[in-house]
Amino acid sequence: MIIVTGGAGFIGSLMVEALERIGRYDTVVCDVLGQDSKWKNIAKRELGTIIHPDEIFGFLSQNAARVQAIIHMGAISSTTESNADLIISSNFKLSQGLWSWCSIHKKRFIYASSAATYGNGEHGFVDGFTPKELSIYRPLNPYGWSKHLFDRWVARLNTTNVEKPSQCVGLKFFNVYGPNEYHKGEQRSIIHKMAGQILEGREVTLFKSCHPSYPDGGQMRDFVYVKDCVDVMLWFLANPNESGLFNVGTGDPATFNEVAYGVFEALGYNDPRITYIDMPPEVQRHYQNYTQASLSNLRKAGYKKPFTPIKEGILDYVRNYFLKEDPYV
Repeated sequence: MIIVTGGAGFIGSLMVEALERIGRYDTVVCDVLGQDSKWKNIAKRELGTIIHPDEIFGFLSQNAARVQAIIHMGAISSTTESNADLIISSNFKLSQGLWSWCSIHKKRFIYASSAATYGNGEHGFVDGFTPKELSIYRPLNPYGWSKHLFDRWVARLNTTNVEKPSQCVGLKFFNVYGPNEYHKGEQRSIIHKMAGQILEGREVTLFKSCHPSYPDGGQMRDFVYVKDCVDVMLWFLANPNESGLFNVGTGDPATFNEVAYGVFEALGYNDPRITYIDMPPEVQRHYQNYTQASLSNLRKAGYKKPFTPIKEGILDYVRNYFLKEDPYV
Protein backbone atom coordinates (compact mmCIF):
# COMPACT_ATOMS: atom_id res chain seq x y z
CA MET A 1 0.00 0.00 0.00
CA ILE A 2 0.93 3.65 -0.42
CA ILE A 3 0.04 6.20 2.25
CA VAL A 4 -0.71 9.76 1.13
CA THR A 5 -0.74 12.25 3.98
CA GLY A 6 -2.85 15.28 3.12
CA GLY A 7 -4.56 12.89 0.74
CA ALA A 8 -7.85 14.78 0.84
CA GLY A 9 -6.13 18.09 0.18
CA PHE A 10 -5.29 19.83 -3.07
CA ILE A 11 -2.18 18.14 -4.44
CA GLY A 12 -2.68 15.03 -2.31
CA SER A 13 -6.14 14.24 -3.68
CA LEU A 14 -4.89 14.55 -7.26
CA MET A 15 -2.11 12.12 -6.38
CA VAL A 16 -4.64 9.69 -4.93
CA GLU A 17 -6.61 9.90 -8.19
CA ALA A 18 -3.46 9.24 -10.20
CA LEU A 19 -2.62 6.17 -8.12
CA GLU A 20 -6.12 4.81 -8.73
CA ARG A 21 -5.68 5.52 -12.43
CA ILE A 22 -2.62 3.25 -12.54
CA GLY A 23 -4.46 0.49 -10.71
CA ARG A 24 -3.77 1.24 -7.05
CA TYR A 25 -6.99 0.76 -5.10
CA ASP A 26 -5.39 0.25 -1.69
CA THR A 27 -4.15 3.80 -1.15
CA VAL A 28 -4.45 5.03 2.43
CA VAL A 29 -5.47 8.64 2.91
CA CYS A 30 -4.20 10.30 6.08
CA ASP A 31 -5.89 13.64 6.64
CA VAL A 32 -8.21 15.79 8.74
CA LEU A 33 -11.49 16.08 6.85
CA GLY A 34 -13.16 18.56 9.18
CA GLN A 35 -16.61 19.96 8.56
CA ASP A 36 -16.14 21.70 5.21
CA SER A 37 -16.26 20.34 1.66
CA LYS A 38 -12.77 18.84 1.65
CA TRP A 39 -14.19 15.30 1.63
CA LYS A 40 -15.47 15.93 -1.90
CA ASN A 41 -11.87 15.85 -3.15
CA ILE A 42 -11.80 12.09 -2.57
CA ALA A 43 -15.49 11.28 -2.93
CA LYS A 44 -14.93 9.48 -6.26
CA ARG A 45 -11.95 7.42 -5.12
CA GLU A 46 -11.44 3.75 -4.36
CA LEU A 47 -9.43 3.71 -1.12
CA GLY A 48 -7.87 1.24 1.26
CA THR A 49 -8.88 3.30 4.26
CA ILE A 50 -8.85 6.81 5.73
CA ILE A 51 -6.98 7.59 8.94
CA HIS A 52 -6.55 10.69 11.08
CA PRO A 53 -2.99 12.05 11.46
CA ASP A 54 -3.11 11.19 15.16
CA GLU A 55 -3.47 7.53 14.16
CA ILE A 56 -0.68 7.31 11.62
CA PHE A 57 2.15 5.86 13.69
CA GLY A 58 -0.13 3.23 15.21
CA PHE A 59 -1.32 2.35 11.73
CA LEU A 60 2.26 2.15 10.45
CA SER A 61 3.32 -0.17 13.26
CA GLN A 62 0.44 -2.52 12.45
CA ASN A 63 1.01 -2.48 8.69
CA ALA A 64 4.77 -2.09 8.29
CA ALA A 65 5.13 -5.08 5.97
CA ARG A 66 2.44 -3.80 3.60
CA VAL A 67 3.59 -0.18 3.29
CA GLN A 68 5.66 0.53 0.19
CA ALA A 69 5.90 4.30 0.35
CA ILE A 70 4.72 7.38 2.18
CA ILE A 71 3.86 10.38 0.04
CA HIS A 72 3.85 13.19 2.57
CA MET A 73 1.74 16.09 1.28
CA GLY A 74 0.08 16.93 4.60
CA ALA A 75 0.96 20.27 6.19
CA ILE A 76 -0.36 23.54 7.49
CA SER A 77 0.11 25.33 4.18
CA SER A 78 -1.20 28.79 4.99
CA THR A 79 1.48 31.43 4.44
CA THR A 80 -0.42 33.72 6.83
CA GLU A 81 -0.65 31.27 9.76
CA SER A 82 1.12 32.90 12.72
CA ASN A 83 1.03 30.06 15.26
CA ALA A 84 4.62 28.90 14.85
CA ASP A 85 4.28 26.15 17.49
CA LEU A 86 1.39 24.61 15.59
CA ILE A 87 3.28 24.87 12.29
CA ILE A 88 6.41 23.24 13.70
CA SER A 89 4.38 20.40 15.22
CA SER A 90 2.60 19.67 11.93
CA ASN A 91 5.19 20.58 9.30
CA PHE A 92 8.50 19.71 10.97
CA LYS A 93 8.10 17.21 13.81
CA LEU A 94 5.58 14.99 12.01
CA SER A 95 7.83 15.02 8.93
CA GLN A 96 10.79 14.00 11.08
CA GLY A 97 8.82 11.13 12.52
CA LEU A 98 7.73 9.83 9.12
CA TRP A 99 11.22 10.15 7.66
CA SER A 100 12.64 8.25 10.63
CA TRP A 101 10.03 5.49 10.32
CA CYS A 102 10.83 5.10 6.62
CA SER A 103 14.53 4.96 7.50
CA ILE A 104 14.10 2.20 10.06
CA HIS A 105 11.84 0.15 7.79
CA LYS A 106 13.63 0.95 4.52
CA LYS A 107 10.57 2.44 2.87
CA ARG A 108 10.28 5.16 0.25
CA PHE A 109 9.53 8.74 1.29
CA ILE A 110 8.37 11.52 -1.04
CA TYR A 111 7.53 14.82 0.62
CA ALA A 112 6.30 18.29 -0.22
CA SER A 113 8.67 21.16 0.31
CA SER A 114 7.92 24.61 -1.09
CA ALA A 115 9.29 27.51 -3.10
CA ALA A 116 8.48 29.58 0.00
CA THR A 117 11.81 28.27 1.34
CA TYR A 118 13.61 30.65 -1.05
CA GLY A 119 12.42 33.79 0.75
CA ASN A 120 12.50 36.94 -1.35
CA GLY A 121 14.52 35.28 -4.09
CA GLU A 122 17.67 37.35 -3.62
CA HIS A 123 19.78 34.17 -3.81
CA GLY A 124 17.90 32.70 -6.74
CA PHE A 125 15.84 29.53 -6.95
CA VAL A 126 18.39 26.75 -7.33
CA ASP A 127 17.47 23.49 -5.58
CA GLY A 128 20.79 22.57 -4.01
CA PHE A 129 20.64 19.92 -1.30
CA THR A 130 23.78 20.32 0.75
CA PRO A 131 23.74 22.02 4.16
CA LYS A 132 25.88 24.84 2.78
CA GLU A 133 23.65 25.43 -0.26
CA LEU A 134 20.50 25.53 1.85
CA SER A 135 21.95 27.78 4.54
CA ILE A 136 21.77 30.94 2.41
CA TYR A 137 17.97 31.07 2.14
CA ARG A 138 15.79 33.11 4.49
CA PRO A 139 12.05 32.26 4.29
CA LEU A 140 9.64 35.14 4.88
CA ASN A 141 6.98 33.37 6.96
CA PRO A 142 6.65 30.51 9.47
CA TYR A 143 5.29 28.16 6.82
CA GLY A 144 8.30 28.64 4.54
CA TRP A 145 10.65 28.40 7.51
CA SER A 146 9.14 25.09 8.67
CA LYS A 147 9.61 23.57 5.21
CA HIS A 148 13.15 24.92 4.99
CA LEU A 149 13.95 23.60 8.45
CA PHE A 150 12.98 20.08 7.39
CA ASP A 151 14.94 20.33 4.11
CA ARG A 152 18.02 21.35 6.11
CA TRP A 153 17.50 18.57 8.65
CA VAL A 154 17.34 15.95 5.90
CA ALA A 155 20.33 17.45 4.10
CA ARG A 156 22.38 17.32 7.30
CA LEU A 157 21.46 13.68 7.97
CA ASN A 158 22.41 12.84 4.39
CA THR A 159 26.01 13.69 5.31
CA THR A 160 26.04 11.11 8.14
CA ASN A 161 25.94 7.34 8.38
CA VAL A 162 22.48 7.13 9.96
CA GLU A 163 19.87 4.86 8.42
CA LYS A 164 17.93 6.59 5.63
CA PRO A 165 14.76 5.83 3.63
CA SER A 166 15.30 3.60 0.63
CA GLN A 167 14.30 6.63 -1.45
CA CYS A 168 13.89 10.20 -0.24
CA VAL A 169 12.55 12.89 -2.58
CA GLY A 170 11.72 16.45 -1.56
CA LEU A 171 9.68 18.53 -4.00
CA LYS A 172 9.79 22.32 -3.88
CA PHE A 173 6.41 23.17 -5.37
CA PHE A 174 6.08 26.66 -6.81
CA ASN A 175 2.70 28.39 -7.39
CA VAL A 176 0.40 25.41 -7.91
CA TYR A 177 -3.08 25.85 -9.40
CA GLY A 178 -5.80 23.51 -10.60
CA PRO A 179 -8.87 21.47 -9.63
CA ASN A 180 -9.60 20.33 -6.06
CA GLU A 181 -8.24 23.52 -4.48
CA TYR A 182 -11.74 24.82 -3.73
CA HIS A 183 -11.58 24.22 0.04
CA LYS A 184 -8.47 26.35 0.53
CA GLY A 185 -10.18 29.70 1.09
CA GLU A 186 -7.71 32.59 0.78
CA GLN A 187 -4.95 30.11 -0.02
CA ARG A 188 -6.59 29.23 -3.34
CA SER A 189 -4.57 30.04 -6.46
CA ILE A 190 -4.86 33.44 -8.08
CA ILE A 191 -6.38 31.70 -11.12
CA HIS A 192 -9.35 30.48 -9.06
CA LYS A 193 -9.75 33.88 -7.40
CA MET A 194 -9.63 35.72 -10.72
CA ALA A 195 -12.23 33.44 -12.29
CA GLY A 196 -14.57 34.13 -9.38
CA GLN A 197 -14.01 37.88 -9.59
CA ILE A 198 -14.72 37.91 -13.32
CA LEU A 199 -17.93 35.93 -13.01
CA GLU A 200 -19.13 38.21 -10.24
CA GLY A 201 -18.29 41.53 -11.88
CA ARG A 202 -16.23 40.94 -15.02
CA GLU A 203 -13.23 42.63 -13.42
CA VAL A 204 -9.95 41.49 -11.86
CA THR A 205 -8.24 43.30 -8.98
CA LEU A 206 -4.43 43.20 -8.80
CA PHE A 207 -1.88 44.88 -6.56
CA LYS A 208 0.00 47.87 -7.87
CA SER A 209 3.72 47.30 -8.13
CA CYS A 210 6.00 48.57 -5.38
CA HIS A 211 9.20 47.90 -7.32
CA PRO A 212 10.49 50.08 -10.17
CA SER A 213 11.53 47.05 -12.22
CA TYR A 214 7.96 45.79 -12.47
CA PRO A 215 4.93 47.64 -13.84
CA ASP A 216 1.52 47.21 -12.24
CA GLY A 217 0.52 43.60 -12.83
CA GLY A 218 4.00 42.87 -14.14
CA GLN A 219 5.09 40.98 -11.04
CA MET A 220 5.98 37.41 -12.06
CA ARG A 221 5.40 33.97 -10.64
CA ASP A 222 6.22 30.45 -11.75
CA PHE A 223 2.71 29.00 -11.96
CA VAL A 224 2.63 25.21 -12.25
CA TYR A 225 -0.41 23.09 -13.05
CA VAL A 226 -1.24 20.54 -10.38
CA LYS A 227 -1.41 17.76 -12.97
CA ASP A 228 2.27 18.37 -13.71
CA CYS A 229 3.09 18.09 -10.00
CA VAL A 230 1.39 14.70 -9.94
CA ASP A 231 3.27 13.56 -13.04
CA VAL A 232 6.55 14.38 -11.32
CA MET A 233 5.59 12.32 -8.27
CA LEU A 234 4.49 9.39 -10.43
CA TRP A 235 7.84 9.53 -12.20
CA PHE A 236 9.75 9.32 -8.94
CA LEU A 237 7.59 6.38 -7.87
CA ALA A 238 8.58 4.69 -11.12
CA ASN A 239 12.26 5.53 -10.54
CA PRO A 240 13.08 4.37 -7.01
CA ASN A 241 16.82 4.94 -7.36
CA GLU A 242 16.42 8.71 -7.71
CA SER A 243 16.57 10.78 -4.53
CA GLY A 244 17.18 14.44 -3.75
CA LEU A 245 15.52 17.83 -3.48
CA PHE A 246 13.91 19.15 -6.65
CA ASN A 247 12.07 22.24 -7.82
CA VAL A 248 8.65 21.63 -9.35
CA GLY A 249 7.71 24.59 -11.52
CA THR A 250 7.65 25.34 -15.21
CA GLY A 251 10.85 27.38 -15.30
CA ASP A 252 8.85 29.91 -17.35
CA PRO A 253 7.24 32.56 -15.10
CA ALA A 254 4.21 34.59 -16.16
CA THR A 255 3.06 38.04 -15.12
CA PHE A 256 -0.17 38.52 -13.22
CA ASN A 257 -1.45 40.48 -16.22
CA GLU A 258 -0.79 37.50 -18.50
CA VAL A 259 -2.61 35.21 -16.09
CA ALA A 260 -5.58 37.60 -15.93
CA TYR A 261 -5.81 37.77 -19.72
CA GLY A 262 -5.71 33.95 -19.84
CA VAL A 263 -8.56 33.64 -17.35
CA PHE A 264 -10.68 36.21 -19.21
CA GLU A 265 -10.12 34.30 -22.45
CA ALA A 266 -10.93 30.93 -20.85
CA LEU A 267 -14.22 32.37 -19.59
CA GLY A 268 -15.04 33.74 -23.05
CA TYR A 269 -14.56 37.45 -22.34
CA ASN A 270 -12.75 39.52 -24.95
CA ASP A 271 -12.63 42.78 -22.99
CA PRO A 272 -10.27 42.28 -20.02
CA ARG A 273 -10.88 44.71 -17.17
CA ILE A 274 -8.18 45.02 -14.54
CA THR A 275 -8.11 47.41 -11.57
CA TYR A 276 -4.86 47.98 -9.68
CA ILE A 277 -5.02 48.68 -5.97
CA ASP A 278 -2.40 49.68 -3.39
CA MET A 279 -0.53 46.85 -1.75
CA PRO A 280 -0.97 46.83 2.05
CA PRO A 281 2.26 47.58 3.96
CA GLU A 282 2.18 44.20 5.72
CA VAL A 283 2.06 42.49 2.31
CA GLN A 284 4.87 44.64 0.91
CA ARG A 285 7.25 43.45 3.61
CA HIS A 286 6.98 39.83 2.49
CA TYR A 287 6.18 40.19 -1.19
CA GLN A 288 7.97 38.25 -3.92
CA ASN A 289 8.07 40.19 -7.17
CA TYR A 290 9.57 37.28 -9.10
CA THR A 291 9.92 33.50 -8.85
CA GLN A 292 11.35 31.07 -11.40
CA ALA A 293 12.15 27.43 -10.78
CA SER A 294 15.51 26.13 -11.91
CA LEU A 295 14.77 22.72 -13.40
CA SER A 296 18.34 21.60 -14.03
CA ASN A 297 18.40 19.05 -11.20
CA LEU A 298 15.04 17.56 -12.16
CA ARG A 299 16.15 17.23 -15.77
CA LYS A 300 19.50 15.71 -14.75
CA ALA A 301 17.60 13.13 -12.71
CA GLY A 302 15.89 12.08 -15.93
CA TYR A 303 12.48 13.74 -15.88
CA LYS A 304 11.93 14.83 -19.49
CA LYS A 305 8.22 15.59 -19.76
CA PRO A 306 7.42 19.23 -20.65
CA PHE A 307 5.39 21.32 -18.24
CA THR A 308 1.99 22.73 -19.20
CA PRO A 309 2.19 26.33 -20.51
CA ILE A 310 0.21 28.72 -18.31
CA LYS A 311 -2.37 29.60 -20.97
CA GLU A 312 -3.05 25.93 -21.72
CA GLY A 313 -3.28 25.05 -18.04
CA ILE A 314 -5.71 27.87 -17.30
CA LEU A 315 -7.91 26.84 -20.23
CA ASP A 316 -8.09 23.22 -19.05
CA TYR A 317 -8.71 24.21 -15.43
CA VAL A 318 -11.39 26.79 -16.09
CA ARG A 319 -13.33 25.05 -18.84
CA ASN A 320 -13.03 21.42 -17.77
CA TYR A 321 -13.37 21.89 -14.00
CA PHE A 322 -14.16 25.37 -12.68
CA LEU A 323 -17.20 25.89 -14.92
CA LYS A 324 -18.58 22.38 -14.51
CA GLU A 325 -21.43 21.51 -12.18
CA ASP A 326 -19.11 18.90 -10.68
CA PRO A 327 -15.65 20.55 -10.67
CA TYR A 328 -13.83 17.74 -8.83
CA VAL A 329 -11.32 15.31 -10.29
